[in-house]
Amino acid sequence: MELEKEFRSLRRFNLVMFFLHLIQGVAMLFISRDFRLPITTNYLSYDVGAKRLITATMPLFQVPFVWLVVIFLFLSALAHLLIATVYNRRYNEDLTRGMNRMRWFEYALSASTMMVAIAMLVGIYDLGSLIMVFSLVALMNLMGLMMEIHNQTTQRTNWTSFYIGSFAGLIPWVVVAIFFWAANYYGFGKIPAFVYAIYGSIFVFFNCFAINMVLQYKKVGKWRDYLFGEKVYVILSLVAKSALAWQVFAGALRP
Repeated sequence: MELEKEFRSLRRFNLVMFFLHLIQGVAMLFISRDFRLPITTNYLSYDVGAKRLITATMPLFQVPFVWLVVIFLFLSALAHLLIATVYNRRYNEDLTRGMNRMRWFEYALSASTMMVAIAMLVGIYDLGSLIMVFSLVALMNLMGLMMEIHNQTTQRTNWTSFYIGSFAGLIPWVVVAIFFWAANYYGFGKIPAFVYAIYGSIFVFFNCFAINMVLQYKKVGKWRDYLFGEKVYVILSLVAKSALAWQVFAGALRP
């Protein structure tokens, strides 16, 4: 009976999260200015004068940046809506087993889009590089799913998936940090201050997700109850996405 009460509370909680993400996404579309960044590709070209191969860059298309922001907000909104409606029964069954498949699939898409947005703000426009950034963050989150599935069959917590996911998720942050360093060391223009704020704050939030998982599997304090950790994941997701969205708005999308 107590568990059913918790599940009803979580269902209402997810409906609230659906509306909060949706409202922010819609607001972004209506109040943001038209700010675009290029997507490019690099290729080898022969320099006749120098008589050697050089790397050339070709622009492919422009991305309306607001859409990167609303995509990760709408993805979260959709996931919360599904959890509160058609997927609710499966969601509750998974929670009783100490897992949430929907969470990791949604994060694999939304968190990866967030990281692509951050990468573009520091000047990473190459399509291949952005695909790799997206894929590594997606892999990190799918390793979170693997962590929960794998440990259904173990007597003691096996951390292999956690370590692999942490390694995969760290690489995009290192790549972005290299662009920060290069811009300051070699570049004539400085990366705007708001991008540094985004890098620091979202990096901290991303690590909080990993800490939440560790506390769940270590069963520390309130995290002995898997449902408490689930609520923390939901709150972290809302705060991280909202923080990124409104920092981007303040720095690049404000009219």
